[in-house]
Amino acid sequence: MSAIKIPILDLKPQYQAIKAEIKSAVDDVLESGQFILGATVKQFESEVAEYLGVKHAIGVNSGTDALIIALRALGIGPGDEVITTSFSFFSTGESISNVGAKPVFVDIQRGSFNIDAGLIEAAITSKTKAILPVHLYGNPAAMAQIATLAAEHGLKIIEDCAQAFGAVYKGENLEYEQSHDEAKCQSLLGKKTGALGDVGAFSFFPTKNLGAYGDGGLITTDDDNLAELSRMLRVHGSKKKYHNEMLGYNSRLDALQAAILRVKLSYIDTWNQQRRQVAKTYNQMLDGVEGVITPELTDGHVFHQYTVRILDGKRDTVKQAMAESGVGAMIYYPFPLDLLPVYKGQHQTNPVSNELGAEVLSLPMWPELSEETGEQVTDALKAGLANS
Repeated sequence: MSAIKIPILDLKPQYQAIKAEIKSAVDDVLESGQFILGATVKQFESEVAEYLGVKHAIGVNSGTDALIIALRALGIGPGDEVITTSFSFFSTGESISNVGAKPVFVDIQRGSFNIDAGLIEAAITSKTKAILPVHLYGNPAAMAQIATLAAEHGLKIIEDCAQAFGAVYKGENLEYEQSHDEAKCQSLLGKKTGALGDVGAFSFFPTKNLGAYGDGGLITTDDDNLAELSRMLRVHGSKKKYHNEMLGYNSRLDALQAAILRVKLSYIDTWNQQRRQVAKTYNQMLDGVEGVITPELTDGHVFHQYTVRILDGKRDTVKQAMAESGVGAMIYYPFPLDLLPVYKGQHQTNPVSNELGAEVLSLPMWPELSEETGEQVTDALKAGLANS
């Protein structure tokens, strides 16, 4: 097999462009001698809250911790059910299980890859406490429909924004919105992910649109009580050192990562727009190619991943052929959550998730990806299809 010449992600161009700023920010933290929480983290929390349009932003150790702490802050635990998507990274379901609640997996829409909001109501029971939509690949879920359902049934909303930093809700199902609570729907339009539910959870894993140089996460909310509980839970359940009021976690965003994220935050809109342009170029290059379904270029989508569907059972063969030609590609995700060993046999099957799990293929994606590189990627995909 040829060496991979075009990786699924290349972080080097981004670093080279902001290298001096990053080094200066890191040096400032090193000189300060304050490495856990502190002034730098508070500054980042304030700046990122303003950017996202929320009252509170609480830095934590990872996106998974952000989900767990958000669930705990909402009082969700044993005996409760949380409705979520069947098509996501494991941490979405894992976080629900780790607080003692039961994840209820609902199928997805083919076009958006997100939870099918039209299927949520049938999954609601007397034990349901919350809905946890995932803005998969950087595409906002149908939040107006989800918010309307949550209000009707007295449920909380936890947004999994791990792949969607900077994404903007532009309206997913206008027909539904116009026939239901239009005022509520209109109130969400133009808001960023993380500001659309009761609480949002972000990941700053290095591969993310806004990525740290290590692990990191963020909780967002407009609720003062949820914010206070989240801040307590991230430091062993205490407001004051050695006065622990509940069982919590050691989940603090460190100052070095906060300093790096502060530098990167000022560039995120530019980078996200560049990602959209890469996606648009890919769509043009693959237009009319038989056996490939390209993603929808919806408003507000920030393309953490550019994911196509390879039809007729050819996905794995195409991926292998691309690798042999030196082009990387990844499968996000080969199995729905309900079919993973830890959950298998415990949940109803989700046919669309099963179908897409056998078809999805994510192509190389980063803001600086050139048109020439895009041509090499799509040429490799086309050649793989032709020979499969």
